[in-house]
Amino acid sequence: MTDSSFALADALVDRLRRAGVSEVVVAPGSRNAPLAMALWAAAQAGGLRLHTRIDERTAGFLALGLTKSGARAAVLTTSGTAVANLHPAVLEAVHAGVGLVVVSADRPARLRGTGANQTTDQVGIFGGFVSTYDIAAVADLAAVPVPWDSVVHLNLQLDTPLVPPAARTPCELAAIEPESRPERTRRGPSPLQPGPRTVVVAGDDASQRARQLAETAGWPLLAEPSSGSRTGDNALRTYRLLLGTDLGARIERVVVFGRPTLSRPVTRLLERADVEVLVVPGPGVWPVRPDGSRTIDGPTWAGDQPDDPAWLDAWRTADRELGRRIDQLLAEQPALTPYDVAAVTHAALPAGGLLVVGASSPIRDLDIMARPPSVGTHRKVIANRGLAGIDGTISTAIGAALGRPDGTRNLALMGDLTFLHDQTALVLGPDEPRPDLTIVVPNDDGGAIFSMLEQGAPEHAASFERLFGTPHGHDLASLCAAARIPHLRVTSRPELEQALASPNGGIEVVEAVVSRAGRRDLDLRIRCL
Repeated sequence: MTDSSFALADALVDRLRRAGVSEVVVAPGSRNAPLAMALWAAAQAGGLRLHTRIDERTAGFLALGLTKSGARAAVLTTSGTAVANLHPAVLEAVHAGVGLVVVSADRPARLRGTGANQTTDQVGIFGGFVSTYDIAAVADLAAVPVPWDSVVHLNLQLDTPLVPPAARTPCELAAIEPESRPERTRRGPSPLQPGPRTVVVAGDDASQRARQLAETAGWPLLAEPSSGSRTGDNALRTYRLLLGTDLGARIERVVVFGRPTLSRPVTRLLERADVEVLVVPGPGVWPVRPDGSRTIDGPTWAGDQPDDPAWLDAWRTADRELGRRIDQLLAEQPALTPYDVAAVTHAALPAGGLLVVGASSPIRDLDIMARPPSVGTHRKVIANRGLAGIDGTISTAIGAALGRPDGTRNLALMGDLTFLHDQTALVLGPDEPRPDLTIVVPNDDGGAIFSMLEQGAPEHAASFERLFGTPHGHDLASLCAAARIPHLRVTSRPELEQALASPNGGIEVVEAVVSRAGRRDLDLRIRCL
């Protein structure tokens, strides 16, 4: 027997609040109307903040962004294909180890398999990675675990009627003490002995632990932009290129934090038979486990003083010299390059600021160009590196900015295809919360990253543009105008610097026009410096 839809709706509000959910994203529908109306009433009473989106994929990534920047979010859809449209965001959350609460409305069990409109098998629709609870009774909902560090799917069976006989009015909500976030269980310390020439690799979401170990032991820190540890004197800007030099060949041991995904040189380093790889386990379904690696937890430095200072000094010197050569090469280019756009965007981010970076070329350009700031002036850099897809990036950026109201500045950097892939994220109703967010789009009319990969080799030129370059020819200014989003087009580094120096507030787009012509050659010249 299914409890009334209104009883389930009220129980859902109570369960989400107890789980610490403060942000709920709703995609409208008929079957989920009781849930949506209960959540609206709770928002009116101050129990949570409500966001509405007409595109479920956008809604999912908005909830993901809210969670990644520190809030606790849930996303609600109606039945049918609406639930399936959450799949990309759910997969990203699963593999990145981000806690997300997914709520879907469904028909009662008696209507399943009868051909009822807008009905599919929603139980287990996200596969084995996600815990799904098929809920027909209030008592079942009260007992459902809602963990902080994984995705949970609550599928609620809602019977008619789907709207109350009179409009629901907000009422005062009882005070609730949210369930505390559990501390991650860690094993005892793993002392690391001096001796082997060691580097610390910090992938996505590695945290400051990677920096702290590198500084205590006196080792080079090879930190990706979204690692959360790319600060201080041990962090190297050009590490990815230096791995191909004699310094890289001399590495004997690697300590890995987070999920490194950006660099083939790092992947090759972790696969080397002559290198000891120690992996600190992190969140997510697919933590890094190279063949032959050893998992450790709580790594600590066993020496009385930092390791061989000459080893770190050699990396620092090489990093400074290569950085200068890269900057000189880019200064000689006749037009604005994507590397310039990444450098200027990162330089415009003040201490305490937020930068959301799209997959593909922009985060790799940033990896080479971002100078590590000093400790204590941390900038939060977020990227969807769980599966590293380009979808949902604008939504993630909006959610991350909304979930971090006390930051100093919110920026996003993404390519034109990434921007176009999620343009419905800019469709916001007049009552929706809007952050201050500047979206920087290096527009090269297509997919630049493929020109630097095997597909971009001259022997594949005949098919490249149609299959990989994918020029679109769209006018970003017109798209922004349709969504009533301010837009500014720049073509030079000084223009970009000026545009980012004076934000107007709200969501705005700065389009930096760059060219894909010669990108492969420029990338090769940088790698050969």
